[in-house]
Amino acid sequence: MDIPRKGAARQRLIRRIIFAVVVVAAVGGITLGLSRLKPAAPTVERNTVWLDAVKRGPMLRQVRGLGSLVPEEVLWIPAPVEGRVERKTILPGSPVNSETLLVVLSNPELEQQTMDAEYQLKAAEAAYIDLRVRLESTRLTQQAEVARVQSDHNQARLRADRDEELGKLGLKPDLDVKLSKVTADELMNRQAIEKKRLDISGESIEAQLAVQKVQVEQRRALYRLRSSQVESLKVKAGTQGVLQELPVEVGQRLPPGTTLAKVVQPWRLKAQLQIAETQANQILIGQEASVDTRNGLIPGRVSRIDPAAQNGTVTVDVKLEGTLPQGARPNLSVDGTIELERLTDVLFVGRPVFGQAQSLVTLFRLEADGKTASHVQVKLGRTSVNTIEILEGLRVGDQVILSDMSAWDGHSRIRLN
Repeated sequence: MDIPRKGAARQRLIRRIIFAVVVVAAVGGITLGLSRLKPAAPTVERNTVWLDAVKRGPMLRQVRGLGSLVPEEVLWIPAPVEGRVERKTILPGSPVNSETLLVVLSNPELEQQTMDAEYQLKAAEAAYIDLRVRLESTRLTQQAEVARVQSDHNQARLRADRDEELGKLGLKPDLDVKLSKVTADELMNRQAIEKKRLDISGESIEAQLAVQKVQVEQRRALYRLRSSQVESLKVKAGTQGVLQELPVEVGQRLPPGTTLAKVVQPWRLKAQLQIAETQANQILIGQEASVDTRNGLIPGRVSRIDPAAQNGTVTVDVKLEGTLPQGARPNLSVDGTIELERLTDVLFVGRPVFGQAQSLVTLFRLEADGKTASHVQVKLGRTSVNTIEILEGLRVGDQVILSDMSAWDGHSRIRLN
C-alpha cells in the first residue's frame, strides 16, 4: 500500500523555480555576451585595393593636365582682294616655302581697273612731257627777249656816250644828248625788268612741272597698287612650313579678308595644357615642366598662363626645350606635368582617391596582423600628382588603403582576404 510522502510537492516546486532561475540567468548571460561581441568585419579581396606605406623624405609637388601640341606661330593667309577661286595648286600636308603658289584667283573688274590705271599713267606722263616742252619754249622766248633788250640797251648807252661827247664839243644839241641818255636809262630799266621776268618764269616753270609731276606720281601709285592687287591674285605661302588647312573650293567667290590657308612650322611647337583652376593658382612663369607625347618625354618651361578660366580649367603654355620625338605634329594629344616645388622633409603617402589638399579624411589603416584594416582620421596637407602630405593621423610605415572605399563607409573594420 502506497504511503504518501510529506513535502514532495514543495520540493518539486523549488526545483522548478531553481530551473527557471537558471534558464533566465543563462539566457541573460548569453544575450549580454552576444551584445558585447563586435559585428563580423566584411571581407575585401586584397588584390582589389591599392595599399601604400607612409614615408618621410623629399616630396616633389606637381600638377598634371591634358593638352595638345600647337604651333608657336600660325600664319593665316587671307584673300587680298575679292576674287573667284580658279584653281588650287597644293593640298594640306605639303611642305611650302615663301614662293609656293597655293591658290589662283580671278577678278576681271580688277584687271580692267589695272589697264585703265596704266593708260591714265601714260597720259599723265605724256602731259608732263608736253607741258615741259611748252614751258621750255616759253623760257627760251623770254631769254631771247632779255638778250634783245640787253642789245638795245648797249646800243643806246653807246649812242648816249657818243652824244655826250659831241655835246661837250658843241656838235650836238643838249636836247639830243638828254634824249639819248633817257633812252639808255629806259632800256637799262627794261633790261632789269626782263631779267626779273626771266627769273620768275623759271620759278613758274618749276611750280607747273611739280604740279604735273604730282599727278604723274598719283597715276603711277594707282597703277602700282592695281598691278600688285592683280599679282596678289596668285596667292603664295609667304613663309617656310607646312600647309595645314586650305578651306576653299574651286569656283567659290571670296570677299577680301576671307581665310584662304593656314601655314604652320611643325618643328616649332609648344604644349597647351588644361590645368584645373583649383591648382592653376600655384603655377608661375618659368617653372619646369615635362610633356609626354606617348613617344617620349620633352622637357620644357611654363611660358604663358591664360588670365581667364574656361569650363573649370586654365590654359597653360609650355615652351618645349628638348628635341621633338618622331611623329610629333600639331594637335597631337599630350600629357603634361608641371613642377611646383620640392619639399625636403615631409611625411607623405600616395594620393587617396578622394584626398584633397588641406582636408580631413577617413582612411582604412592596416593593423599589425596585416589582415584587418580599421578607420583612422587623417589630416592632409599639400598635394602633388601622385602623393599627398600627411599632417596628422599616421606615422612612418603605416599602410593605408588609397582606393575608393565608399562602399564600406558603414563599417569601421574590414578584413582583407
